[in-house]
Amino acid sequence: MAEIDPSEPHRQTFESIRHQDEGVEYWLARQLALVLDYQDYRNFSAVIDKARTAAAAAGLDPLDHFGDVTTMIDLGKGARREIPDIRLSRYACYLIVQNGDPSKPVIAQGQTYFAVQTRRQEIQDDPAFNGLTEDERRLMPRREMAHHNTALASAASQAGVTTGLDYAVF
Repeated sequence: MAEIDPSEPHRQTFESIRHQDEGVEYWLARQLALVLDYQDYRNFSAVIDKARTAAAAAGLDPLDHFGDVTTMIDLGKGARREIPDIRLSRYACYLIVQNGDPSKPVIAQGQTYFAVQTRRQEIQDDPAFNGLTEDERRLMPRREMAHHNTALASAASQAGVTTGLDYAVF
């Protein structure tokens, strides 16, 4: 199990703090809090509570995705202490990122990460995608992005956006 190192939160990524136990992947809430730029764990606990509520509202048992555990931390001079932590499934991490503070750049990046991963899986599960050539598969996301950019420009135009300054504000 990886040790919690609060001195390097920005060098860690979501996948770098992933753990495995008997083939099952999980993340620890205190490590995830640091990666998501929450310096005060109490603030992060509120996000976890929202994520638990979202899981329950979706008809899932939060205990399947948010498991209470304890982890050891170093206190200095070789001393160690157990602290409460939460073992999170990938789905729990997704819910946490979706309920996090979007003004934090890392949360916004996390939301994008999960959106892209979800879309990749949707595309791979689509039978039509499997019938495409390698070049067509590679170009498909570009075409989708162009389509979404056109829709965004249309929405901006309908909202009265006409000048470059208007687009910057929009």
